[in-house]
Amino acid sequence: MNESSTDLANPDHAKLPSRCLVSYARPQAYVEFTETILTHLGYRVLTASAYEATLPEGGERGVDAPKADILIVDERRIGEIPDSETGIPIILLTGRHGVTGADPRIAGAIKRPAGLHDLYRLAQQILEDSPRSVPRAATHLMAHCRSHGRDWTSTVLSLSENGCLLRSPEELLLGTELDLVLDLPKFGRVSLRAEVAYQLVPDTGLVFSALVPADRAALSACVKHVLAS
Repeated sequence: MNESSTDLANPDHAKLPSRCLVSYARPQAYVEFTETILTHLGYRVLTASAYEATLPEGGERGVDAPKADILIVDERRIGEIPDSETGIPIILLTGRHGVTGADPRIAGAIKRPAGLHDLYRLAQQILEDSPRSVPRAATHLMAHCRSHGRDWTSTVLSLSENGCLLRSPEELLLGTELDLVLDLPKFGRVSLRAEVAYQLVPDTGLVFSALVPADRAALSACVKHVLAS
């Protein structure tokens, strides 16, 4: 992420959105243009140094100083988080193994380099009562999973036509691909290919790929039916 985007003298800052993301990570930890597009989607992104420079004397953030809603932290910099930021949820940028160990500050994790869609989706899940993007409905559906010759059953906690939130008894590494079979009430069975995109601790976010039109239509119809019920 570019330091130039954190110039607090920029006159356009009066128009910036209220949600503030603070980055404790180098630019290489993100896919190119992620910061710029996030700004257009309603998030202000500050580097850690720019954010800390706005802290007034006395250490208390008033109405004129930005307050972080989420800290985006490279796992190698977790020790840099000041005590003053206790209570602010952390999105950890990590490797394939995701979150290891118990740290109540960590709300979710994404594999480096963090892409726009995964970061935006996770920020929405953490901050918004009604996450944007495509409609998503709370569910309690059994899912039959298969990956690398292993089969098991999991629970789909929320569903959209693009992906789902999965509670799995099996450990799933970030970036893992798996096959998923869902029986949608009233809309039949769909067989899906998915990738583990993020963690929303303790659950796992999947993104569907190569959807055939019939399966996408069934997912969309199911979500709308649940939301209307």
